[in-house]
Amino acid sequence: MWGIVPAAGRGTRIQPLAFSKELLPVGSHVCDGVERPRAVSEYLINRMILGGADKICFVISAGKTDIIEYFGAGVAGTPFAYVVQPQPAGLCDAIFAAHPLVQQDEGILVGLPDTVWFPENALAALPEGPLSFLLFPVERPDLFDAVVLDGADGVREIQVKRRRADSHWIWGAFKMPGRVFHELRELWVARERQDEYIGTLVNAYLAGGGRAIGVKAGHAYVDVGTLHGYRAAMRLLAESSPSIVAARGEASN
Repeated sequence: MWGIVPAAGRGTRIQPLAFSKELLPVGSHVCDGVERPRAVSEYLINRMILGGADKICFVISAGKTDIIEYFGAGVAGTPFAYVVQPQPAGLCDAIFAAHPLVQQDEGILVGLPDTVWFPENALAALPEGPLSFLLFPVERPDLFDAVVLDGADGVREIQVKRRRADSHWIWGAFKMPGRVFHELRELWVARERQDEYIGTLVNAYLAGGGRAIGVKAGHAYVDVGTLHGYRAAMRLLAESSPSIVAARGEASN
């Protein structure tokens, strides 16, 4: 299963930095008995691996060679590939830049590398088969993509940064088979690549008879792309540290 990490954006909300925003130190971890700073994107990679990803594809811009220098060929036995997005043209463009690597029968996980969320193993709750979104409750859904469900957890609509959103559940990551990934890309191309956000593309997919489900398995979600979000992430990690230790212990058993 591929984990696709869109990391080509400029990160203007939290600049100036002397490095890619995906390498922003957030919290720490113990490596070979030594506590070291942890790049924010490592949280997503850890969660993708727990969710079943056995290879990771970073989609980067040409100037983000520091990400390649940081991660190299992979981590913890999980190989990494890197695809260059010529211009930062939105999330859809970034995700579909990885399409030459993806086979029809492979699974796909997609998440955002400047976020921190819990529980760590929440991606495991997403089923095989349909396009499925991992949902998190937030106080300000208008700042994100709110997901409106029907009575059977089917996605009825994704409201992209809409004022007075009809749901306080937002998507934080999603999963799909390679077949659906390529169907979505074909639809995006047919719509003249105008969809910047995945939400508008999925709405068109649903209108054309496609199916997606939402799984309310997330508990806490923070966007670290702003200074306010950075501080919130540090508080969340401090509050969650006992559960992090427990989760690592369970994973090692």
